[in-house]
Parts: sequence; C-alpha cells; structure tokens
Amino acid sequence: MHPALQGLMTIIIGVGGCVGYFYSANLFLDKVLFKPEGPNAGRNINRANMIRPWLFLLPAIIALGLYLAYPVIATLRLSFLERLPGNEFAFVGFENYSKMFAEPKFIEAMKNNILWLIIVPAAATGFGLLAAQLTDRLSWGNIAKSIVFMPMAISFVGAAVIFKLVYEARPEDVAQIGILNHLYLLFGGAEPQQWLQIPFWNSLFLMVVLIWIQTGFAMVILSAALRGIPEETVEAAIIDGANPFQIFFKIKIPQIMSTIVVVWTTITIATLKVFDIVFAMTNGQWETQVLANYMYDKLFRANDWGMGSAAAMIIMLMVTPILVWNVYNARKEMR
Repeated sequence: MHPALQGLMTIIIGVGGCVGYFYSANLFLDKVLFKPEGPNAGRNINRANMIRPWLFLLPAIIALGLYLAYPVIATLRLSFLERLPGNEFAFVGFENYSKMFAEPKFIEAMKNNILWLIIVPAAATGFGLLAAQLTDRLSWGNIAKSIVFMPMAISFVGAAVIFKLVYEARPEDVAQIGILNHLYLLFGGAEPQQWLQIPFWNSLFLMVVLIWIQTGFAMVILSAALRGIPEETVEAAIIDGANPFQIFFKIKIPQIMSTIVVVWTTITIATLKVFDIVFAMTNGQWETQVLANYMYDKLFRANDWGMGSAAAMIIMLMVTPILVWNVYNARKEMR
C-alpha cells in the first residue's frame, strides 16, 4: 500500500476512533447507566456529569500508565536485579547502587552534571532575559529575535557538529578552520589547542552549545512576560526619577519572577537529561562524562542492565522535584 494512503487511513481510523469513543461514552452514560428520567432524573444527571470527564480521560490515563508508569516500575525492578548468562536475573537488592556510587566514572558524571546545573540554566536564562529586554527596544527587534531563536530549530546533534567545527584544531603548519583556534593564534597563542581534550575547560565548551540552544527559548518566554507588565508601573517609576537599571531590576524583574523561575526550571530539566551533545562531541572522554551518557554506556555498551537502570533511577530522582516545582509554578502563573 502507498505510504500516503497508509497515513490517510491511520488519520481516519484515529480520528474516527476518538469520535466513536466519545459518542459511545455519552450514549452509555446517558442512555444506559444514568438515564435522565424517572424520579431520580436529577440525581442521575449529576452523577453522569461527575463521571463524564473521567470517562473521556480514560484512554489518556491508560496510555500514560502504559508509556510512563510501567517503564518507571520496570526500570526500578531492573535496578535491583543482576543479569546472568542465559537471560536469567538474580535479585541483588541495592548492590547495583553501591557498585555505581563506588565507580570513579559515576562520581565524575555526578560532578559534571552538578557543574552543568549550576552554569547552563543560569546562563541561558540570563542571556535570554538580556536578549528579551534589548530586542524589545530595537526597531528590528523581531529579526534579532528570530536569529536568537533559530538554534532552537537545530537538533542537539546538529548543534554539536557545528561547534565541533568551531573548536576544530589542525596541525600548526596547516590553515585553521576552527574559529576558536584562529582567534587564539591571532591574539598570540603559541600553537593550536585541542579544546575538547582539556579537562574541566572542555565541559565548559560543551555547555556553550546547550546555552546557545536554550537562550532562544528563554528569550521568547521572558519577552512575552516583559510585554505583560502594566505600563502604569513603569511610567510611575519614571516620574519618580528611576533610571533604566532601577526600572529593570526593581520594577520589571520582580513582576516576572515567577516566569523566570518556570524558564529556569525547564532549562534545568533539559540540562539534567543532556546526552546528545556530550555523546557527539567527546563521548564522555577527557573527564566530560555526564549521567545520561554514563547510563547509555552501562545499558548498551557494557550490557549491564542493573547498573544502567540504577543510573536511570538516579536521573529520574533528580528530575522529579524540579518537575513538580515547575508544574506548581506554571499552575500558579495560570491562576
């Protein structure tokens, strides 16, 4: 069958299935389970209206349970098992966790992840806020915003490839194609540097890629928040003699603080899951290991499902509080 025809049939079946489900659910509630007739008509209508939203949400709840809850439970179970020859498993309790915390590579990944969490969300949110404030004042601000936002359209691997060219190092007697080495030599550097092989600094060079991508996201959200600030408060501050810095830091920032927190936590979650950039640029070598890359190594290279699952649970435990805090703030902002 032609792929276009298959796609069309999938859409028809999917949309038709949804319409059919909602129509059938209404019929079942109103015509079979709680008929709006007889002496209990009012009570039946109220009961049907209480159940109706949950009945409509039932397919989504089942899908979430199947694709979210079950993998978490299965991963937690695997983290307590050790895989034996013959595809057999043995229960080992917390041994996978204790072995993992004793590995220098895991400690290195934890340290690097903490460094990423300190630098990337703060830098991306700060640059995004700065870009939002400055572009709103320019006549060509929309063009500037489009340029800043453009990296969001690039995949992490694509961005990593671009920055690998930026950090590229050729032999000293060959023309440099990496911008960083070109500038380094231009300003008196002795010889081209392998930037991605210098411990500690190489992690910072990797972070630049994620900051470059996430700044556009932060700018768009914060720009909308800045435009929502009532003009009266700004005008009152100007009449009172406040300078632009006082207006920005004492009038605007406090009013959009909840939005800043939402942006910061969203970027923090993305940072905790960073994998593609490290995998494509250094593959965790030269002390650039991060938790997601460590989990990939254990699961798919070492074939150690127990420790790989334990690493996945650690990442999930680190993400969960930030995710809950993010949802809480988003709901607070909506109210």
